[in-house]
Amino acid sequence: MRKYLAFFITRFNMGLQYRVAALAGLACQFFWGAMAILAFKAFYDTDPASFPMTLPAMSSYIWLQQALLTLLTMGGIDNEFFNVIENGNVAYELCRPVDVYAMWYSRSAATRVSNALLRCIPVLIVAALIPAPYGLMAPPDLLTFLTFLLSLLLALAVINSMGMIVYMITFHTITPRGVRLIAVNICDFFSGDIIPLPFFPAGFKDFVELLPFSATANVPLRIYSGDLHGPEMVKLLLLQAFWAVVLIAVGKVIEQRELRRVTIQGG
Repeated sequence: MRKYLAFFITRFNMGLQYRVAALAGLACQFFWGAMAILAFKAFYDTDPASFPMTLPAMSSYIWLQQALLTLLTMGGIDNEFFNVIENGNVAYELCRPVDVYAMWYSRSAATRVSNALLRCIPVLIVAALIPAPYGLMAPPDLLTFLTFLLSLLLALAVINSMGMIVYMITFHTITPRGVRLIAVNICDFFSGDIIPLPFFPAGFKDFVELLPFSATANVPLRIYSGDLHGPEMVKLLLLQAFWAVVLIAVGKVIEQRELRRVTIQGG
């Protein structure tokens, strides 16, 4: 475990160096967050009774979504792994006396955490200063906040495991572009990153919540905003843990299968 922790720390420190790139993305996140809140506010004003979330909860959901964008979405996958597969340098990775899956998993998680850390603090500070109901509200109580942190860790495990499956599938393709495009769009839609899941039709929402995609952004953001609580919250937390274990196991199976017949391209 010590060597994989070392991989995590090294990649985390590297990720913290890209401050300019993080600052450049902040303007886009502030603009997108404000635009999304105003769009949902228009729907809320049309018919408040049919709005499935309170407006303050909706605003908190969106600001947290923007703050944790690189942590909880498929768009936060690390392009370096695609590059080493595509140009043939993956041969050097395979020569290391370590488990490739565990090494890439720790490095991918570190990239997500470091990128999110650079972006989230300014977003959270500014959003907390915006007056209600458009700003980021505090969680209802300490227990809710602690549950949110637990759910956030489980969501990171799930989304990182999904990314690992995408990396491993890329071993079998000429280019990662198609696999990445499909994965990003499917995950963004079914995770509630484009439209929060409470806005889905009831039957379809119940189905989507059973999928691994909903175990990413959907659960922690709704817990923090107070939209998710009680038995339903416990059910989705257990589903998060279930999908984290299953997806890691699936990723390992795909890794073993692909590495037995890997073809090195480029070099």
